[in-house]
Amino acid sequence: MQPQIKLLSGSSSMYLARKIAEYHGQPLGHVSIQKFSDGEMQPNILVSVRGEYVFCIQSTFAPSDNLMELLLMIDAAKRASAGYITAVMPYFGYARQDRKDKPRVSIGSKLVANLLTAAGASRIMTMDLHAPQIQGFFDIPVDHLDSSAIFIPYIEELNLRNLVFAAPDVGSTKRIMPYIKYFDCPLVICDKQRTSANEVSSMTVIGDVSQKDVVLIDDIVDTANTLTKASNLLLDQGANSVRALCTHPVLSGNAYETVENSAMEELVVCDTIPLTRESEKIKVLSVAELFATVIDHTYTNKSISTLFIKDTKKLQTINS
Repeated sequence: MQPQIKLLSGSSSMYLARKIAEYHGQPLGHVSIQKFSDGEMQPNILVSVRGEYVFCIQSTFAPSDNLMELLLMIDAAKRASAGYITAVMPYFGYARQDRKDKPRVSIGSKLVANLLTAAGASRIMTMDLHAPQIQGFFDIPVDHLDSSAIFIPYIEELNLRNLVFAAPDVGSTKRIMPYIKYFDCPLVICDKQRTSANEVSSMTVIGDVSQKDVVLIDDIVDTANTLTKASNLLLDQGANSVRALCTHPVLSGNAYETVENSAMEELVVCDTIPLTRESEKIKVLSVAELFATVIDHTYTNKSISTLFIKDTKKLQTINS
C-alpha cells in the first residue's frame, strides 16, 4: 500500500498549518500537547502515522519552546514508526548564528541542525534562510523555498513606473538578484555599519535613486531600525517612494511603532511568523499555497525548482 501524507502541526504555527492543509485538500492530524505545571510539554499524536509520510509544521520563532515542541513532535512520529518525517519550518530560528564572528560564541544554527537530525527528521523544508549555507549544516535533504515566488506577483500588481530594488546591506545583494533579473532594473545598496546586533551607527546609499520607486528586499525584519534608516536615507536622496518586502516578521521590541512612524509606504511580510497585532502599514501575504504545493511535489517526487523564478522574463506559477 502506498504511504499516505499526514500533516501535523505544533501549537505556534496552527494558524498557518490549517491553511496549508486546506490548500492540500486534507485535514490536519490531531496532536495533543500536554503541559505540566512546570512548563514541560509532551506532544501526543492522536492519528496513526505508521509507515506514512509525516510533515511536522512549526516555525521556530521565540520562545524556544516552539523549537522544543517541534523536536518532541518529530521524536513522537519516529517512535510511532513513521516512514518518512519532514520538518516543515517556514521560519528557521537561530539562522542568524551561522558562524563564529567573535571568540567564544556558539553556532546556533548548526546546533539546531544537529538537534533536528538527532530527533529523527528525514528532511527539512524551510523558506529564506538568513544564511543559505546553513543547508550545508545538514546531512539530510533541505528544501529551501524562495519568497520571490510570493513577492514578485505582488510587485507586478503595484505597477511601479521607475522601479529600483535596494539591499539594506551588502550581504543582501545576492538575495535580490532574482528580482533584478526578472524586472531588468537597477540595484541600489544601503551600506551600513553596526555598533551592536540591533543598532546601526551609519548608512550610505550606493547608487542613484532620484525620482525612483524603491523596493527594499530582506529576509528578516526584527527591530525595523535598519529599514527605517534606509527608507529615510533613500527619500533624502530623492526617491519618490520606498516600501519594504521582508519574508519573516520577527518584529520585536518597538518594531510596530517604528514601522508605523517611518517614511515607508508599506511593509509587506509573509505569514511564516504570526503578527502580534495588526498595523495599517503592514501587509501580510500567505505562503500556505506554496508550502502545500511543495509538500505535494516532495511526496510525488516532482521537481521543486520549477516552482520558482528563473533568469527569464516568464514567471512560473506555483501551480505549474
